[in-house]
Amino acid sequence: MVYSGIAGSEGIAAGKAYVFINNQTEIDMEAVASDAIQTELEKLNEGIELSRTQLIRLKEKVLQEFDESKAQIFEAHRMMLEDPEFAGAIREAITSGSVNAAYAVKKVADSYIAIFEQIEDDYMRERAADIKDVSSRLTRNILGISSWDLLAINSPVIIVAHDLTPSDTAMMNKEYVLGFTTDVGGSTSHTAIMARSLGIPAVLGLGDISSRIKDGDYLIIDGFEGKIIVNPDQEQQAEYEMKISQHRERRKKLQEVASLPAITADGRRIEISCNIGTPEDIHGAAANGGDGIGLFRTEFLYMNSNSLPSEEEQYEQYRKAAVLLQGKPLIIRTLDIGGDKKLPYLRIPEEMNPFLGWRAIRICLERKDIFKTQLRAILRASTEGNILIMFPMISGVGEVREAKKVLEETKEELRRENIKFDENIRVGIMVEIPSAAMTADIIAKEVDFFSIGTNDLCQYALAVDRMNPKVSSLYQPLHPGILRLIKNVIDASHRYGKFTGMCGEMAGTEEACVILLGLGLDEFSMSAAAIPAIKNLVRSVTIKQAEEIADHALTMDTPEEVLEYSRNILNQINKGLLCS
Repeated sequence: MVYSGIAGSEGIAAGKAYVFINNQTEIDMEAVASDAIQTELEKLNEGIELSRTQLIRLKEKVLQEFDESKAQIFEAHRMMLEDPEFAGAIREAITSGSVNAAYAVKKVADSYIAIFEQIEDDYMRERAADIKDVSSRLTRNILGISSWDLLAINSPVIIVAHDLTPSDTAMMNKEYVLGFTTDVGGSTSHTAIMARSLGIPAVLGLGDISSRIKDGDYLIIDGFEGKIIVNPDQEQQAEYEMKISQHRERRKKLQEVASLPAITADGRRIEISCNIGTPEDIHGAAANGGDGIGLFRTEFLYMNSNSLPSEEEQYEQYRKAAVLLQGKPLIIRTLDIGGDKKLPYLRIPEEMNPFLGWRAIRICLERKDIFKTQLRAILRASTEGNILIMFPMISGVGEVREAKKVLEETKEELRRENIKFDENIRVGIMVEIPSAAMTADIIAKEVDFFSIGTNDLCQYALAVDRMNPKVSSLYQPLHPGILRLIKNVIDASHRYGKFTGMCGEMAGTEEACVILLGLGLDEFSMSAAAIPAIKNLVRSVTIKQAEEIADHALTMDTPEEVLEYSRNILNQINKGLLCS
């Protein structure tokens, strides 16, 4: 039987199923007499303290096995646990509602989860899983129930579950895990991120797969096509055994390419960069051959804090990243928050359509105190490396000029304080709104570079919510309209001697790589895991070949035609059949 879901992490694996049932504790509301409320508050305090100790230990364990960026999940959980607003809401539920501590935790957590699950941004929506993890740990500790784990695994298996929390995966024996498959989750879920870190396949969002598979069922998991096969026949097994062998061989070859420069077959150097959320992610970028950082998402500094991060806190993170890169480019995107990405400590009004609302540069230009604090931190850190500043959500040249004016004011403040910074720091914008793409020739006169954010550009240009299953099939990055917008941006930047990069998902997609190269893209920025494959493609073609391929793609009428053509080209490249 074949089931299709979401490809969360590439790869192919085969093995026995281990069905992990995370039995959620049933929590009933119990009325508490007024003289027993203090006892429930003490249970809560003891549960918080025990949970805090467990999270510190988990962080240390993950730090030894992975790196700081993965361990930070548990630091974020600890901060959530100690958040005065979260803990205060639970205490208020106990005292005002006269209910037991465990039920109060469930009630408050459910209200938070409901808010996060309504958010359109996939990264923020997946944070509901973090709240579930923290609240589940806390209620179990309040009730004195032993923690569940995956330590029982002692042979190679594919884990099947409804969902996997950070706590679940932190406790499993990594050497025995061949892959993950879950009922829920997407490409930005913790399970997908962990699978990519381990270099194993994951297929997610399979509905009720955990109830359809039994322990010991033989599974094939295909993280390329997003499907699993349960108890395959001999023909299917033979087919996938060959695919697994080919995949292993390909990964080995790609890893050899990772350390080589991204130079086309006719000698053109192309920048292959990485998108990161923390300085610790730079280690993964370097291990996969990244030339620098094309996108540092600074909003994670704000989301992992209970209040606006100070100038000093931000400076330390930017400085650390710049030092780790040793002179390689570090493009820092200014705060991209708002709309559906809300911060509990920043008042953002409810909006009918948050993606078209008060967010990113629009917030920064209104809240110049927040904007200047970040700009001061970035400018101070610029003496430590090769830092560039990038403004997001720009719709026209007016916003660029206003943002640059604030930047100049900030520079003048630092000069008056005798604080050094890079006087020639380069400034660019993310091109993610169609109006910016169409007026790139005007904006190019005001900036040093463009970076195309294809995730939002595609949604806005195609009027498609890619998370809506009713219309997600219309989300087509290779749509002729999108290719023309990209070409317009690149051509405009080159006309004025500026460079254009791309930091959306499209940049790390093999089907798009050669076409983008032919359109003249100067820099590709992507997840660390995607770097070797993109670098390999860049090294396999000449600029002339890529230009001819891109020109031909631009003559096509539909995204389906472009995709089929691109896949045929990839097939020729992989077989060494593309003629010079």
